[in-house]
Parts: sequence; structure tokens; C-alpha cells
Amino acid sequence: MARLRLRLVAGALLLLVLATAAAALSMGAEEFEEDPLIEQVVGDELGELNAEAHFAGFERRFGRSYRDADERAYRLSVFSANLRRARRHQRLDPSAVHGVTKFSDLTPAEFRDRFLGLRRGSPPELPAGSEPHEAPILPTDGLPTDFDWREHGAVGPVKDQGSCGSCWSFSTSGALEGAHYLATGKLEVLSEQQMVDCDHECDPSEPRSCDSGCNGGLMNTAFSYIMKAGGLQSEKDYPYAGKDNTCKFDKSKLLHK
Repeated sequence: MARLRLRLVAGALLLLVLATAAAALSMGAEEFEEDPLIEQVVGDELGELNAEAHFAGFERRFGRSYRDADERAYRLSVFSANLRRARRHQRLDPSAVHGVTKFSDLTPAEFRDRFLGLRRGSPPELPAGSEPHEAPILPTDGLPTDFDWREHGAVGPVKDQGSCGSCWSFSTSGALEGAHYLATGKLEVLSEQQMVDCDHECDPSEPRSCDSGCNGGLMNTAFSYIMKAGGLQSEKDYPYAGKDNTCKFDKSKLLHK
């Protein structure tokens, strides 16, 4: 189960990592060996990047402030390396969009520690006697060679769970957003924070079968909670905070029922 949760976390963040994970200019040889992609970009000429101007805009946009001039200079060097890497990736793949994000002043090691690490603790477990359902075998005749639900309106925007171990709630909301689209033809972005804050019901005989906010959870128990609650609110009405808060569920604002 821990491996499954780790894969979910890594998969959910993969799109966010593409243009952001890079190294500081002052990294040592040992760290360069750990991430050979950095070696390919640190030799680029920096002048044309105008890194200082981009960094000033980055500070304003994301509200960054640093404790002193030395810390700012270091973060500028990290940002500059990220900017070079983004430029290189843009040249290699013009169909993608690479550039500055809120992670652009972090080194690869910092990004991994804050956003890719598995949160240790007591993960939820399936109640005793639970059996997984077998997937039905469906006909495969006449299928297209490829089919992308994003092109048909069934997939919402990329989301960022932050450092909260709430991947289970994103998996749940994503599945329901797609199901809601198939049923209604309308894509709605649903609230993960409602599940993080409010889904804590447990079977007294199985104390580890409940969902635990930023400390982990399971989709099947989340679905059970949603059925009991009557549905989910929208992301707009109950926005994501990335931390455990008190439950603010408002049944009058239910979107997915």
C-alpha cells in the first residue's frame, strides 16, 4: 500500500516537476553526478536569459522574501539554473511549455524532500474481510488506436497537493469529475479539501480503516464518506488549503451528488 501511495504522489506531481527541478550554480561535483541533466545546461551563456529581471518578477508574483542578501543571491543562482534548464527543454520540445513556476527557486533535493517524499505514519488499511472487486472484462472490438479524454473535456486542470499527504483525495475527486462529466456532459472541479477536513469516519473495530487528512487515506473509504455526506462541494466553494483544517462542509452547496 505504501508503494501504491508513493506512485500516486509521484504521478500526481510529474507534470509539475518537468520544468522546475534544477540545481544551483554552486552545486558540487557529487550533486552533478546525481542529476546529469544539470550538466547539460550549466554551461549555457547566462546573459541572454536576463535572470535577474525574471527573478524580480518571480519574487513579486509568488511573494518571495529571503532572510538576507546572501540567501537571495543563492536563490537567484538556483533560479538561474532552473531557467537555463527550462530554456533547453523548450528548445528540445517546442510542443510543451516550460518556464517559471512557484518551484523555480528550489533545488532538486529540496523539491524531492518537500513534495515527493512518502509521509510516514499509520496508513489506512482495508477493513478485515474486505475483498477487492475484479474489473469486468469488456469487449475490445472496434476501439480507436488512441483516445485522450483531455481532448473530450473529461479531465480537469492539473492540481498541486503541496506537502500534504492528500493524494487519496485527489485520486477520488479526479475519478468523480470524470464520472460526473460522462453523466452530465459538464466538467466540474470538485473539492479535495472537503475530504481532507471532513472525512474522518472510522469503524470502531477497525481504527486504521479511516481516512486521515494530510496523513493519508484510501479512495474506497473516501467514496463511502461521499455517499454518507451526500456529495462533494466544488473547489471554488471549498478551496484547497494543503493542510488539515476544521470541517466547513455546507450541504446546501453540494455539487456532486
